Amino acid sequence: MTDTVFVLNGPNLNLLGTREPEIYGSATLADIEADLRGQADTLGLAIDFRQTNHEGELVDWLHEAQREGAKAVLLNAAAYTHTSIALLDACRAITVPVIEVHLSDPTTREDFRHVSYVGMAAADCVQGLGARSYAVALDKAAAL
Repeated sequence: MTDTVFVLNGPNLNLLGTREPEIYGSATLADIEADLRGQADTLGLAIDFRQTNHEGELVDWLHEAQREGAKAVLLNAAAYTHTSIALLDACRAITVPVIEVHLSDPTTREDFRHVSYVGMAAADCVQGLGARSYAVALDKAAAL
């Protein structure tokens, strides 16, 4: 196992800062990455931070985290959280702990967001704290 934490971000998160800021806040994904890198340095961890709009790429990256011996994966699968059995299977297929991350609290939103396929395999979940959700999740990963 390495001290690397994969931070994987799904669809539309590249639009953070401008996309529905009343729900997701004003921080951009680059802001979140910069903050997380500073925190990771303090914790003695390395970050591999990525974003894609493609489901299969997230699956491939989960497999890569396993191959690389990552310490943990922070996964904000965005809308795929609620639709992707492929991500559920990928999370189950690896031994690397997956921590589910959400900026908003899906349980307080539309009914279709109340089901989390990722959550069915995740070791933990941090949600509803805005950009701070990532920081809390990284602290949890460090404690593993």
